[in-house]
Amino acid sequence: MSPPRQSATDDDSSTEDDAASQTTEDDPQIPENQHVPLPPAQLHPPPIAPPPAPPNPPPPSANGHTRARPRYELRHTLSGHTMSISSVNTLAHATLHKLLTTSPKYGRRPPGELVRNLNGHTKGLSDIAWSPDSVCLATASDDHTIRIWDVDSGLTSRVLKGHTSYVFCINYNTEGTQLVSGGCDGDVKIWNTSKGRCIKTLNAHLDYVTAVHFNRDGSLVVSCSLDGLIRIWSLPSGQCLKTLAEGHNAICQHVQFSPNSKYILSTAHDSAIRLWDFQTSRCLKTYVGHQNSKYCIAACFSVTGGKWIVSGSEDSKIYLWDLQSREIMQVLDGHRDVVVAVATHPQQNMIASGSIDSDLTVKVWVDGGAT
Repeated sequence: MSPPRQSATDDDSSTEDDAASQTTEDDPQIPENQHVPLPPAQLHPPPIAPPPAPPNPPPPSANGHTRARPRYELRHTLSGHTMSISSVNTLAHATLHKLLTTSPKYGRRPPGELVRNLNGHTKGLSDIAWSPDSVCLATASDDHTIRIWDVDSGLTSRVLKGHTSYVFCINYNTEGTQLVSGGCDGDVKIWNTSKGRCIKTLNAHLDYVTAVHFNRDGSLVVSCSLDGLIRIWSLPSGQCLKTLAEGHNAICQHVQFSPNSKYILSTAHDSAIRLWDFQTSRCLKTYVGHQNSKYCIAACFSVTGGKWIVSGSEDSKIYLWDLQSREIMQVLDGHRDVVVAVATHPQQNMIASGSIDSDLTVKVWVDGGAT
């Protein structure tokens, strides 16, 4: 298996657009189609300032109401891995949670009990992705292939071949009809999932592609690479519409669209997470306080119980920031090594986190109620 994904500046308030800030506050989960007519551009974000201290009491929202703090607590610890964990997507859909608890297909099992191992790859995995209907699971491997698994049977339904090096990252579109993958060969590939066929190859980057993600309507793909660039691609033309640069000492390792596809969230090796308006190439907000200088650490949105940014950290913790104020709202402590992967449930207040080396566990955190 390749090394576990190894390889945010607090902007001054005067650099933030008030209208843009209001937009990020009000509708991060509302879908909107995107049209990006602007030519490629690059942006170098400002230097990092010290992280803000957690607020006490919680800060008011734009409408004057006090924000409720998240209260996530450890609910389950899933063990059994023998090699470092590089991705968790166990909470992407409620189906897996049911499989782990009371599904009649597997009997009434204790929460978090292992249901089955999926065997077929000849080398280690770097990423996994659930199909939107939770019927299939896709896996990206160092054996240069992607496998699509039928979850119920545990059997491989498709083997996707085409990358010439390790496959590092994958994601489904919202309809489940296409899969996007990024490899250590610098290519981004678009696959037809029903036929198991590559329908487009983008010679996207000059180094490892570390993250790929569809926007909500599947018209755009965002990719990032250890070459330091974030690129937005139009489909089906394959044209690069925009190129963003984190900065000389801020190589991007993970990127994804916001739920409404208006923004892009990126993580970088300068211990910063940035929220971009990619149409204007502008960094709107930066979230800091965690540690990230060595590993490819994922960050994601949580929009169920509040609007949070969630990320792992090299200090073995999980951090939750308020999307709007950028304040650290909660720090989850329970892992014993670097937390490289986090995922949030789309309907429930649940977070999954995965750690490497001396830990090798996936932990499930549940918010029992706001303060």
